[in-house]
Amino acid sequence: MIARYAGLLFALWAGSLSAQNEDRLTSLEWRGDILGWEAVGRLDLPGGFCTGVLISSDTVLTAAHCLFRNGQAIDPAQVVFRAGYANGTAVAERRGDRVAVPDAYRPGDATLTAEAITQDVALLRLDVPLSIAEADPFRLADDPETGTAVSVLSYGQGRAEALSREAACAVTGRYQGGLMSFDCNVTFGSSGAPVFIRQGTRVRILSLVSAGARSEGGGSIAYGMTLPDTVAALRAELRYGGAKPQVNGGARRVQAGERMQGGARFLRP
Repeated sequence: MIARYAGLLFALWAGSLSAQNEDRLTSLEWRGDILGWEAVGRLDLPGGFCTGVLISSDTVLTAAHCLFRNGQAIDPAQVVFRAGYANGTAVAERRGDRVAVPDAYRPGDATLTAEAITQDVALLRLDVPLSIAEADPFRLADDPETGTAVSVLSYGQGRAEALSREAACAVTGRYQGGLMSFDCNVTFGSSGAPVFIRQGTRVRILSLVSAGARSEGGGSIAYGMTLPDTVAALRAELRYGGAKPQVNGGARRVQAGERMQGGARFLRP
């Protein structure tokens, strides 16, 4: 299935989703609804927003393409993470301080390939850590190769003011190189949204939403990636900078104003 979309430029997908897909969403509009999900938040960016999730008290995991605009890396200080944001208020708000993206991420490519999706990962270090009382970070899944039942929490076009939770969607494919597909309801703004899987009594982050398309049946297809090796490399970059130890995956620090091009988007039907 991915072969149909590999090599296509992903454009902003503004089409409405089917009523069936919309019915699978629950809006978390009240503070009590967000309890336990405070680590998922809206990333407010110059000219738009994405979704992000805390993986430590000062580190947000999101899609790399969210942090580039008009051919340039966004100054991290212009990025605001609003944890548990709903209807104008957030559990906590922090600005970015530093960003790391994989060495292999190439936003200048004119086409979006499977490799581009698997490298569409970024860590945003916050200027001030959040306390556990404000938001408890999520861990990555221990084994990203098992399980098919997943859930997604995201902000998106038409639902920017509160988290939407899809409690039951599924992994529809695992591909060479770490590419994954899901039948989850995603749209513009859902980029960087965590895809959760239950392991024992805990929910863990299995993947991130990088891109999406309309399926033949009128629903949505989301694409993401496996995370452990890439995130390990990015953590090392944020911790050690140029003196980081050798870690599989490679990573690079993004400097404000660095010239870059492109970025993943959502496919028009």
